[in-house]
Amino acid sequence: MEQLKTYALMIGLTLLFIWFGGMIAGKTGMIIAFIIAAGMNFYAYYYSDEMILKHYHAIPVDKDTAPELYHIVEKLTRRAHLPMPKLYIIPEEQPNAFATGRDYEHAAVAVTEGLLKLLDEEEIEAVIAHELSHVKHYDILIGTVAATIAGAIAMLANFGMLFGGGDRDRPSNPIVMIALMIIMPLVATIIQMTVSRNREFLADEGSARMTGHPEWLQSALIKLDNYARNTILPEADPQTAHMFIINPFTGKEFSMGDLFRTHPSTEARIERLEALKQI
Repeated sequence: MEQLKTYALMIGLTLLFIWFGGMIAGKTGMIIAFIIAAGMNFYAYYYSDEMILKHYHAIPVDKDTAPELYHIVEKLTRRAHLPMPKLYIIPEEQPNAFATGRDYEHAAVAVTEGLLKLLDEEEIEAVIAHELSHVKHYDILIGTVAATIAGAIAMLANFGMLFGGGDRDRPSNPIVMIALMIIMPLVATIIQMTVSRNREFLADEGSARMTGHPEWLQSALIKLDNYARNTILPEADPQTAHMFIINPFTGKEFSMGDLFRTHPSTEARIERLEALKQI
């Protein structure tokens, strides 16, 4: 069911992109948008995980090089009925973590050296459970495709501004075109951010249920958020910020309200986790 929902969202975002291409340049725009969307989705599906791990200089580890981390992940994957993902450590001091990969068989979990130093074993277990929940529900693929299509829509809007929109068979209203070129990238970004925030809440809940201890993740989130307010991840970029358990730009975040947040506030996440204690 989760895989079906993932593909449905991918198709929906792709159709939105193609429709926008048609609004800008008629049939020609739809064809161009379809080709771009197909290429970008193909790349995102098969190669985005490799690109992201390489970008953050992630180092692969196993039970010999990181036995404690491996043991935690192995225990949780058995509990979640998931295959063992590939494990990576990122040589950075900001404590953070993310998961990537298109499906269960190609999943990877990466944590920073700073996270392993800052958190105790129970908190690390809660963070890993959060990331495995993302894997279990195909969140990483959804987030990657949503970010890819949002970026493509912004690119298409710039293309429309440059060439004026419309084609010979379908002249366009310039006021409508300008409005669409401004509004559509905002709409796509809002969709991307909304998807990201909702998936964070669900992964938090998944972590609480997987470990049986919501307080472990609460404690981890408080530590991670406090540390992130004073540092940034040097290699972090806006396109991948949504993947991390804590926004790597927390210390430099410019707030424009919840619509443009990649993550729910830590306070809201802790409140949701507190409610799970009553269940």
